[in-house]
Amino acid sequence: MLMLKKVLTFFITLILVMFLLQIKIYAASIPLGSVTVDTSKTKVAPGEEVKVTINFGTELGAYTFDVAYDNSIFEYVSSEGGTENDNGTRVRVTYYDSSGGTNPRSNMSVTFRAKADLTTTNPTNFSITAEGLANSDASQEYDDITTAIEKEVTVEPRYEDYKLDLNYSGKIVDNEAKEFKLLTTSSMGRNYDNVMLKAEVIEKPENANIKLTALDDTSQEVDVLKDGWGSTKGYSLGGKDVKNELILTGTFDKIGEYKIKFSVLDKDNSNQVIVQKEFNISVADKDAVENENDKPENNEENNNQTTVGNNDNSTNSSNKKEENLPKELPKTGMPQYAYIATIMSVLVCGYIITKNYKKQK
Repeated sequence: MLMLKKVLTFFITLILVMFLLQIKIYAASIPLGSVTVDTSKTKVAPGEEVKVTINFGTELGAYTFDVAYDNSIFEYVSSEGGTENDNGTRVRVTYYDSSGGTNPRSNMSVTFRAKADLTTTNPTNFSITAEGLANSDASQEYDDITTAIEKEVTVEPRYEDYKLDLNYSGKIVDNEAKEFKLLTTSSMGRNYDNVMLKAEVIEKPENANIKLTALDDTSQEVDVLKDGWGSTKGYSLGGKDVKNELILTGTFDKIGEYKIKFSVLDKDNSNQVIVQKEFNISVADKDAVENENDKPENNEENNNQTTVGNNDNSTNSSNKKEENLPKELPKTGMPQYAYIATIMSVLVCGYIITKNYKKQK
């Protein structure tokens, strides 16, 4: 009988131990499936900050969260919700409620800054994992988060629209080749890997012919009106302070007014227009321009100006002569005050002589 009681006691104890172990195993295997991740921005400009907030969905008294990031795009700024450690590619935030459950947390956050020198669009992800998760009083443990929670953001510069300008010097005349510079510019241009330039004549004199060419890398002439520029290989465009210059040579066989439209197209996006602009070009008569250039500098207008100038000089000379002439003619003889002074001098001298003479006697 005693032996039976001992056996029963052993089995009861074993069952209780197994039951308690089962509770512990069950508690440790509960997943925390309510964790979500939010970002303060989904599109970030270079130099701007973005906050990554991890919401637990319940209150936790202990946790360690890792937030991995691309250090070629972002740099770590700060964190809130625990003790942080940044190793350059991952920020680890650890928290433990030492008060025994009176200060649990429902979220934590990490702030990053997009690098200021970025000039292209950069989609990237923040990757979040976790371990050591427990409820406020540590009576309930949760599974580690080993499958990363991904949160996507895009770092993109504040792009400026492209501008087209067509520059040349002097006049454009018929049947004479003229050099043009077509400029595509932007202070911060969106990046394109494969673009082409298209030229199109919108207006021209009747029966006029136009030739517009450029030289490729092998010094071969490319007909820009017919084939475009970059139609075969394309060319890249974009970045900070873009200034793309294409040298064109144009020849127009008739005088008059022309209008040419230039378009920059994205070949990777069904030739979508990136920028386009129309330019008015006036072609003058070559002989008339040459005759105008051959005229002497002292043309009629200059002669008139010179004549007027000479007249002015003559007038000035006359004025100067008049200014040099005395306003009153000089008078001859002695003035009255001179006569009086002379008489007085004679009288004084006579008086002195007479007085000296009397003293001698």
